[in-house]
Amino acid sequence: MGKTVRAAAVQIAPDLDSLASSLERVLNAIAEAAGKGAELIVFPETFLPWYPYFSFVHPPVATGAEHLRLYENAVTVPGPAVAAVAEAARRANAVVVLGVNERDHGSLYNAQLIFDACGTLRLKRRKITPTFHERMIWGQGDGAGLQVVETAVGRLGALACWEHYNPLARYALMAQHEEIHAAQFPGSMVGPIFAEQIEVTIRHHALEAGCFVVNATGWLTEEQIARICPAEPMRKALRGGCHTAIISPEGSHLVPPLTEGEGILIADLDMGLITKRKRMMDSVGHYARPELLSLNLDSRAQAPMHATPFDLGSADDERDTDGAADPGIAVLRRPPG
Repeated sequence: MGKTVRAAAVQIAPDLDSLASSLERVLNAIAEAAGKGAELIVFPETFLPWYPYFSFVHPPVATGAEHLRLYENAVTVPGPAVAAVAEAARRANAVVVLGVNERDHGSLYNAQLIFDACGTLRLKRRKITPTFHERMIWGQGDGAGLQVVETAVGRLGALACWEHYNPLARYALMAQHEEIHAAQFPGSMVGPIFAEQIEVTIRHHALEAGCFVVNATGWLTEEQIARICPAEPMRKALRGGCHTAIISPEGSHLVPPLTEGEGILIADLDMGLITKRKRMMDSVGHYARPELLSLNLDSRAQAPMHATPFDLGSADDERDTDGAADPGIAVLRRPPG
């Protein structure tokens, strides 16, 4: 009760040429927001190196070169870009939520990174289901990322874009008593209707969860739109859709939303409003009916291979014909019988 957190939501354009240039924009924005007293700074979906807007306006057969360029500029976790953001968060003494295209060997993932104010990476989560055109670009995440983490600003959770249309994903975070929710959308897509949908979605989550929502969307300049989509009739698909906002647990805007251009919204979050809201309606407490309705979450990290240890030291084991016992050689044997 009485605690206040200053939050920043960053609406920003990427550099479509290099990871290094987009990263520089992130580091500069962290410093600018921190200079305004921000203790929590939220960036748009997959801002590093850039959101794959090309996949929304071009057929898959025509996107190979851009897809490969995204691979070449993608972020590895851990890696140099992650280390740079971690250091910036530490210097700013601010919690940072950043969206990245994560490269894991031969696959890309839509990942959200939460850095604590000390610079520690507290969570890396992957979008559980990429949407529509995104499925040509990213793999799927798993339940291990549906976590709320303790940070310097409180209990923080995050979802990306249309994950907010999955009520069970949202409920998984609500059930972990999320206090601040970081939402990330690409922005500069679909048109004004997308911005309207974003507003409805984030305000509803704030009301239902009884938490603050800090939402950041990306921005594209007219020059960038023309570069991504040379055909003028299709460029309208890359305009509008921006709605950077900060919402209270009562579902209201704490500052006017940002729907055009670049900028940083700043608002003070009165954490006492969480209890004020939940006193009336706590979706995972006194308003829940777990004997009737409950959520089952598989929070295990999924892997393509599970290795079972094999005991090579048994006296009954068959030996190599040359008697070699090189531990670096895996010997496959037929099971008994």
